[in-house]
Amino acid sequence: MTDTLALPEDDRPVRPAMWRGWRMRCPNCGEGRLLHGYLKVNDRCSACGEDLHHQRADDGPAYMTILIVGHLMAPMIMWAFVKFRPDPLVLSAVFAIGCVALSLFLLPRMKGVLVAIQWAKRMHGFGADSNG
Repeated sequence: MTDTLALPEDDRPVRPAMWRGWRMRCPNCGEGRLLHGYLKVNDRCSACGEDLHHQRADDGPAYMTILIVGHLMAPMIMWAFVKFRPDPLVLSAVFAIGCVALSLFLLPRMKGVLVAIQWAKRMHGFGADSNG
């Protein structure tokens, strides 16, 4: 029964692609840069020539970033308030800076992960070409 459920030979493994996307590298080869600028995806990989212009990340990376930052920072704010009882202005200033810094760190990485998932799952035209 497992023989009938075998993956096709041209299957693209998701986990390595996601790791490459997290590192902001090409999901195909892991060598070329995925992004130029802060969030702009390259049309092609400079190392392997994989077409990357098919990506449709849209608002997904922003939603994932907000989800992660919110789930990390909310318990930390509660812990810091209960443990140290800082002035509310100090608490809000420190955590506002922390939220912005964490968001700026995560946003391009979330975009890389989302583009890599699309590439691995052959979504939005990534499966139409022969570069896989």
